Amino acid sequence: MIENKKKPNPIDIHVGSRIRLRRTMLGMSQEKLGESLGITFQQIQKYEKGTNRVGASRLQNISNILNVPVSFFFEDAPGENSGGVGGMETSSSNYVVDFLSSSEGLQLNRAFVKISDPKVRRKVVELVKALAAEADAD
Repeated sequence: MIENKKKPNPIDIHVGSRIRLRRTMLGMSQEKLGESLGITFQQIQKYEKGTNRVGASRLQNISNILNVPVSFFFEDAPGENSGGVGGMETSSSNYVVDFLSSSEGLQLNRAFVKISDPKVRRKVVELVKALAAEADAD
């Protein structure tokens, strides 16, 4: 018997995951994003899972609210042929997405962007690099 259940399109899933990534980076709830769009948080959940497809005008509104270009939602999309040589660029950007999707990565990113002094930011980066080098030496 053939199952009649329709599976979400991989592009819809990807776009939804990018909406979720950016929303969580900003510390915005599904409810707040839904209110800004005039829809329910349940609809946002469906978009983020890829269950429902986001229309062009709605995606434009989401990009304005989340303060990113529409192209952000399609970066590293399945089937995209603009990756670097041997897929290196794609794998490195997937690493960034994985990092920012983690609780620690999200907390670190939120705290880091609140540092307004560029010298302090550089010192934080130097500290993290030193800690990473120390961990590699172990």
